[in-house]
Amino acid sequence: MLTDDRHPIRSRRKSSKAIVFGAMLGLLGFAIIGQVPSAAEAPRLVPAALVDVPNEDGLQTAVLAGGCFWGIQGVFQHVEGVVSATSGYAGGSAETATYEQTETGLTGHAEAVRIVFDPQKISYGTLLRIFFSAAHDPTQLDRQGPDIGPQYRSAIFPVNEQQAKVANRYIQQLDEAKAFNSAIATTVELGRPFYEAEGYHQDYMYNNPGQPYIAVLERPKIEALRRFFPTIYRAQPVLVAKTAG
Repeated sequence: MLTDDRHPIRSRRKSSKAIVFGAMLGLLGFAIIGQVPSAAEAPRLVPAALVDVPNEDGLQTAVLAGGCFWGIQGVFQHVEGVVSATSGYAGGSAETATYEQTETGLTGHAEAVRIVFDPQKISYGTLLRIFFSAAHDPTQLDRQGPDIGPQYRSAIFPVNEQQAKVANRYIQQLDEAKAFNSAIATTVELGRPFYEAEGYHQDYMYNNPGQPYIAVLERPKIEALRRFFPTIYRAQPVLVAKTAG
């Protein structure tokens, strides 16, 4: 595992997370006494999708974004039927698909995760159900918890028209069922390429379990996954380090 002083970009990432995390804790006391309203909604098991992509032969790909990609990647690495989960950027151009440019919030990219899965073991609709239930809060607009900006937006990047239809119908279904207290802010952005993130972002939750940002904000998502989806929860994650090459 690389330490902060051995990788300056990772150090900056951790430092920014530490600042945001500290500010969040500082606001917590005000939120408790009602001076700072909180829009965050707790994880909950939402209904299964009524419309899904057919289970065909061969591997399929889903691309999802919901805040920091460390957490989204970590969740789906623990899902049975997922062959790989890779952190990256989607929504912008290849020229700006880097961490430092994406973090400006000006590139159109969102921190996203490409999920390769076996549709004979898990469906696209089930991945979306996990995404809305355990991986993030889909009611937050251009943010996720303490991370603020369009690069942290909730978004689905379908790889084809069929996925786009399923994603749009599922969002409509959940809104009509009032699955959340607020309207879902998730966007469906068809035709946006995915670009793989830098190597030091891959398997980040697994490699840094004791980091406060991971321990407090991201690890609870794994527990929500295990609690809501016990039959498809996988204790040992599928890591990029083990599937690359």
